[in-house]
Amino acid sequence: MAQLTPMMQQYMKTKEQYADCILFYRLGDFYEMFFDDALTASKELEITLTGKDCGQEERAPMCGVPYHAVDAYLNKLVSKGYKVAICEQVEDPKQAKGIVKREVIRVVTPGTNLNAQALDETRNNYLMCIVYLIDRYGVSIADITTGEYLVTELDNERRLLDEIMKFSPSEIICNHSFYVSGVDIEDMKDRLGICVYALDSWYFDDAMCARVLMEHFGVSALEGLGIADYGSGVIASGALLKYLMETQKTSISNLTRLQPYSIGKYMILDSSTRRNLELTETLREKNKKGSLLWVLDKTKTAMGARLLRRFVEQPLIDKTEIQKRLDAVGELKENAITREELREYLSPVYDLERLISRISYQSANPRDLVAFKISLSMLPHIKYLMKSLESPALQELEAQMDELSDLHQLIEEAIVEEPPIGIRDGGIIREGFHEEVDRLRNAKSEGKTWLAQLEAREREKTGIRNMKIKYNKVFGYYLEVTNSYKDQVPEYYTRKQTLANAERYITPELKELEDMILGAEDKLFSLEYGLYIEIRNRIAQEIVRIQETAKAVAGIDVFASLALVAERNNYTKPSLNEKGIIDIKNGRHPVVEQMLSNDMFIANDTYLDNAKSRVSIITGPNMAGKSTYMRQSALIVLMAQIGSFVPASAARIGLVDRIFTRVGASDDLASGQSTFMVEMTEVANILRNATRNSLLILDEIGRGTSTFDGLSIAWAVVEHISNTKLLGAKTLFATHYHELTELEGKLTGVNNYCIAVKEKGDDIVFLRKIIKGGADKSYGIQVAKLAGVPESVIERAKELAEELTNADITVRVQETGNDAHRAKRGRPRKYDPVDLDQMSLFDTVSDSDVLRELEEIDVSNLTPIDALNTIYRLQNKLKNRW
Repeated sequence: MAQLTPMMQQYMKTKEQYADCILFYRLGDFYEMFFDDALTASKELEITLTGKDCGQEERAPMCGVPYHAVDAYLNKLVSKGYKVAICEQVEDPKQAKGIVKREVIRVVTPGTNLNAQALDETRNNYLMCIVYLIDRYGVSIADITTGEYLVTELDNERRLLDEIMKFSPSEIICNHSFYVSGVDIEDMKDRLGICVYALDSWYFDDAMCARVLMEHFGVSALEGLGIADYGSGVIASGALLKYLMETQKTSISNLTRLQPYSIGKYMILDSSTRRNLELTETLREKNKKGSLLWVLDKTKTAMGARLLRRFVEQPLIDKTEIQKRLDAVGELKENAITREELREYLSPVYDLERLISRISYQSANPRDLVAFKISLSMLPHIKYLMKSLESPALQELEAQMDELSDLHQLIEEAIVEEPPIGIRDGGIIREGFHEEVDRLRNAKSEGKTWLAQLEAREREKTGIRNMKIKYNKVFGYYLEVTNSYKDQVPEYYTRKQTLANAERYITPELKELEDMILGAEDKLFSLEYGLYIEIRNRIAQEIVRIQETAKAVAGIDVFASLALVAERNNYTKPSLNEKGIIDIKNGRHPVVEQMLSNDMFIANDTYLDNAKSRVSIITGPNMAGKSTYMRQSALIVLMAQIGSFVPASAARIGLVDRIFTRVGASDDLASGQSTFMVEMTEVANILRNATRNSLLILDEIGRGTSTFDGLSIAWAVVEHISNTKLLGAKTLFATHYHELTELEGKLTGVNNYCIAVKEKGDDIVFLRKIIKGGADKSYGIQVAKLAGVPESVIERAKELAEELTNADITVRVQETGNDAHRAKRGRPRKYDPVDLDQMSLFDTVSDSDVLRELEEIDVSNLTPIDALNTIYRLQNKLKNRW
């Protein structure tokens, strides 16, 4: 087999080290890709595939992208889940002996992309590391564009999935054990669009992880970081930090703090609840418009937008912290003039968090520094206004702010107002900042005068009137003479190049000027580049001050946004309690009311507590507003616990630890689950994980199966929830099973509510008002008519409904007394609401069946409660035998 060329040998050696990456290999003005990388890149980037002689019999597949436009191609590959290794020339080709030395300077992955054009400025780009160790998960999360760095530990898969949904990382790195932990990794890749990579085992070495963390933060023990008790968390955070060092090829200096956190600090919201309540995006279109975040986000800065998103995704459960936020929002709501001044000063502020990250990673260009300076110029005005505010949260933010006037002055004195993007082409340093720069710049400008004078003299001497002195990078300066005058060229002219219609010459005097001018220019560009790097590094040294100030600015922006929304939308300040009382007067759905015209939304009250009003059973037809009402109640509670005012005339909010929702029906065909299986899975999760302090929103439980089975399940679920020994959670339970209204008075804490409906002949009008009592009709046919079902179908449905009503479909029930009287009047039999077994009316039960079941019972394995339930069930069977 023929040997590869020296250049391709260098390429293959580099590729071996980065086998899991697409290698962008710098050759001149292009990044080239070869072999399989070229085949992949040409397809994904839709660029031409060519070939290159590499010393073998067949040409190597090759494609390339221009170095000056690399970001667009890089972002496209990374967005598709590829890792890209950037291999640069690390020595001057003019000074190289043999093959130019090249090294990978950075590996770009979905979770480590720093390119501003590739990122949504309103949301974080998280990288998550998960370590699975014997039924425990260590989890670390970082956003290298903002400097966030978190660590926690989780004890089960459900909580892990909740954290993944909360942070929505673009990339997950993990140990190989995680692949056999039972978590559906393919679902994360396909449905959630998360890139998942398993790293080599050495990344997760306990000692190495601890050492990396201690060296990075300059501490002698893990106790100094507050994470000594996080065994698997230390491994996760250490592996994540090492991965960043390996991919970024630098010290990751913007990760200045590792913050341990407990999920117990925040309200738990599972993935179903986040989707159903449409917190940050709509359920169907996945758009921000139509979500709760869309209503609340009136922030002026990218930092504020990201922080507000975190508020929405992580409601608090600590009353003191929530109250501090509410007081801050309230003060800014009352001080409208100060608030609007603050918002004006916030408008010009760029993304300080991501700017300082680019500065620390040495990728910030001169225009980034100008944007940074503009942002810093607003800080003194913001800090001055904040001094007049009194709420504790706002005072803390004011104290946290640093005016950074020294950095503003540095950039103001050093960098011109409109610098170029490139850092090696000069034109960056302001006049008067550095004496040598000024001298070289003058020499450069005077050189142009000298060239003009030389051109005039040579024209006069030779009589060649159209002679011009020109320049290019290959030949330097030269005198260009057209062919019509070349006979007049003097002997002391030395030919440099021949063109089709002209000749190019050099003279001793021009050569001397060239050396002087180009020498000054090269020195100037080199000096400006060095000064710029020095200025950028001086700013990077103040990263902690800048990050703290950025967080303060973000907090101010969020509170100002929430205050503005509260004022515009007529929200009220909720009062908080820990007694479990949720009392909302004239509550409104924050999103729906914004979608409707003024005063179109019908407000409703909600009352739940831990005693006599634990469960509200809500009946009424479809389209009447049951789901909207229940969602608005949940959203009002959630808004209060993020520190926002709420859409109501008054609200007392008993803090909840979790919100669960089971709303709507959909198949999960990809995993082979039917609508009913999805529903039951979510119900199982709720019943197993809810607590007495949770808020449950349950809509149409049991609709996905037969009427009797569905009613039985819904009934049993209500019994379980209302039982304080089993659960006792506050619940809004919407249902079409009117039989459930019989539970009011039978079960403590259960109350009936319905949606008011006005009948006009065969038509109905939804009044959208929640009233006490249960609905006596489902109005299904009327709703079908409103939906536009053809009239012929509507009429036939009426006929069938009348036939079914008049016919006794439970003929096998022995009609006695009132039952027989109701049947004669054409009304269906009304069953004993407590007797669940009577719902299975088509099952024939005999004494022998009961005796056989009794004989088969294993008494030794029955718990006392199981024994009582068994006796109760067998008794009911005997009562209802034929």
